[in-house]
Amino acid sequence: MILDDGGDLTHWVYKKYPNVFKKIRGIVEESVTGVHRLYQLSKAGKLCVPAMNVNDSVTKQKFDNLYCCRESILDGLKRTTDVMFGGKQVVVCGYGEVGKGCCAALKALGAIVYITEIDPICALQACMDGFRVVKLNEVIRQVDVVITCTGNKNVVTREHLGRMKNSCIVCNMGHSNTEIDVTSLRTPELTWERVRSQVDHVIWPDGKRVVLLAEGRLLNLSCSTVPTFVLSITATTQALALIELYNAPEGRYKQDVYLLPKKMDGTYPAGRLGVGGAC
Repeated sequence: MILDDGGDLTHWVYKKYPNVFKKIRGIVEESVTGVHRLYQLSKAGKLCVPAMNVNDSVTKQKFDNLYCCRESILDGLKRTTDVMFGGKQVVVCGYGEVGKGCCAALKALGAIVYITEIDPICALQACMDGFRVVKLNEVIRQVDVVITCTGNKNVVTREHLGRMKNSCIVCNMGHSNTEIDVTSLRTPELTWERVRSQVDHVIWPDGKRVVLLAEGRLLNLSCSTVPTFVLSITATTQALALIELYNAPEGRYKQDVYLLPKKMDGTYPAGRLGVGGAC
């Protein structure tokens, strides 16, 4: 069995040791980026074992992506910058479950929050939740904080970074470290200054500084902590998916990507509530 996050292990085995898949019963993937990679393999006919998409399970989406990020975004920003959010202009790139959690937390502290979103359904949700949906180019010069949580790459480009105001804070809550084009900042014309752990000032020739957190890696994993309550939910969901794939009779799952069965998805919440109906 393969238990993966981001598809990195799966990709590595495919590239280096493809014959190992003859002995593998299945793959369990927990991140949106890894799930996208699995669907790409499936579409190309290269997925040779069943795979379970844990990222889109209700427990993962709501507890890990929404509720956990709602708390950890503030924890990470406070630990690294000590910024006060009241009145600050913030743009959040992506209004999936992670983006929803980040926006709810920032709005509650009085920040002025803008949303960029390419999915029309999520964009309309943002409008209904009271946020202004914009294009990044429209607000990049005025915002104080830029947060990415899309699961895509190069969402914030070198051009965007060059147009930001002095002391703009840039961080990532999506998967991996590719949502912000950090590589483009490692040039002779720009100076990097490490001001504290996980906080870099990238200095332009004219003296402008952009505050980059965790070098574009996940803020909540690099600069704060994740509650054991949330970790236990995600780990339990992954374990249930592994058990389901391993014990499934031959023929139940083909060489495709599947969602965790609804009954198993609700196992942890039901047990957590207990007899009294509360945690």
